[in-house]
Amino acid sequence: MKTLHPVAGLLALATILAFWLSTAVAETIGTIEVVRAVKLAIPWGLLVLVPALALTGVSGFRIGGRWKSPIVAAKMRRMPFIALNGILVLVPCALVLRHFALAGDFGTVFYLVQALELVAGAVNICLMALNVRDGMRLGRRVRA
Repeated sequence: MKTLHPVAGLLALATILAFWLSTAVAETIGTIEVVRAVKLAIPWGLLVLVPALALTGVSGFRIGGRWKSPIVAAKMRRMPFIALNGILVLVPCALVLRHFALAGDFGTVFYLVQALELVAGAVNICLMALNVRDGMRLGRRVRA
């Protein structure tokens, strides 16, 4: 568990960061075909992201579930927001944007949904980065 947790957490963070950066770069310097390709690829990446997040959550609760550390408590407070943001916002946005991309519909609704996805993704990246930071702090304490 102690190896699985950081590996799964970093994989999840890297996956979300890759989704976010690929979207931002495609929109900034890419053609509509590049944007379409990114929006079609991201749902396939969910096959990596969802299990990585699940393993991170399960292993985190197993490792730190009984700890009374304020650092562990902070990590556990963030997890429901990360999960709900992913389940209720990011996954639906990815699927809706895929639908629009398949239809070639890059109108106002597409860009509104994409803006929501970018904001929600940035929030999850920040929260997950805080969890990584705190996990590294905990790791140093355990070794000491």
